[in-house]
Amino acid sequence: MYVIRPVSSRDFDQIVSLTKSTSFGLTTLPRDPELLEKRIIESEHSFANFETGEPKGQAYLFVMEEIETGAVIGTCGIVSKVGGFEPFYAYRIEASIHESETLQIRKEISVLHLVAEHNGPSEIGSLFLHPDHRHAGNGRLLSLSRFLLMAEFPFLFDQEVIAEMRGVVNEKGKSPFWDAVGKHFFDLEFPKADYLSLVNKEFIGDLMPVHPIYIPLLPQAAQEVIGKVHEKTRPARAMLESEGFRFDQMIDIFEAGPILHCPRDGIRAVQESQQALVTEIVEKIGSEKRWLVSSTSPDFRVVQCHLGIQKSGIQIDRATADALQVSVGDAVRYVSPKAKQ
Repeated sequence: MYVIRPVSSRDFDQIVSLTKSTSFGLTTLPRDPELLEKRIIESEHSFANFETGEPKGQAYLFVMEEIETGAVIGTCGIVSKVGGFEPFYAYRIEASIHESETLQIRKEISVLHLVAEHNGPSEIGSLFLHPDHRHAGNGRLLSLSRFLLMAEFPFLFDQEVIAEMRGVVNEKGKSPFWDAVGKHFFDLEFPKADYLSLVNKEFIGDLMPVHPIYIPLLPQAAQEVIGKVHEKTRPARAMLESEGFRFDQMIDIFEAGPILHCPRDGIRAVQESQQALVTEIVEKIGSEKRWLVSSTSPDFRVVQCHLGIQKSGIQIDRATADALQVSVGDAVRYVSPKAKQ
């Protein structure tokens, strides 16, 4: 059985080991022990200081633990609000119309405009699952667990949510888009620039060109990857799109991966999730249908399990109760892993 729970300092060594399985382009889960330690500490502080005020950029990092072994085999996270002192940078794809009455020519040209967002939306990220555990709906459990947190504590998050999807980067860290655009201004290879963006984004504002970039002037290899995802990211994109996320003509400034967008309350799992009281804890549930179920406390936990749903509340089995750390009379939130057919 697997449980999603807030990261803890005791997970540090296992997370460092987990990052050795990641590939280039997964910016929010860096192969840097010092940065990872800072992310863990920041997340612990965010969970320890739940507030009723507006989102202020708090970062929440979760781990997926295999209960039987205690192994940390996945991560996911949310930033309550991007921007602020360090802007959130992206390119917006817009159409530029060029017309000549003399030649009877009208051309619509796609152009990239740099956007620096200081008061941005919530962002989901840091999604990674060890290859040995990518089965039995674990990826969906890991991804959707974040939306149960949003449903339970909506005041912690912005009304809009984005997801930066990993763009096309090969196994050697080469990005066609970066080589065509960013490399000329930063004089850095993609992996180095990607890493530095985690440490301090100031260099982006200093060096990134602010003038529009005409897409047809880019090399064909760069044009072809704009808005495309890494092959290993395709399932994650499809899953988010099934939850209501859409590509809104915004891309990452480094490797041109798509930035998906959805109103917080328009996310399928947020809309369809329900809260109920635990009325009984039994040894086994007869139902075959599986649900995603979370606790409702700041020590937020999520599992995938069977439920006995009744008018008075729900039945859960003993293993689920232990994983969620709930008892009879406690509230839980639950949702189907997939949209109703």
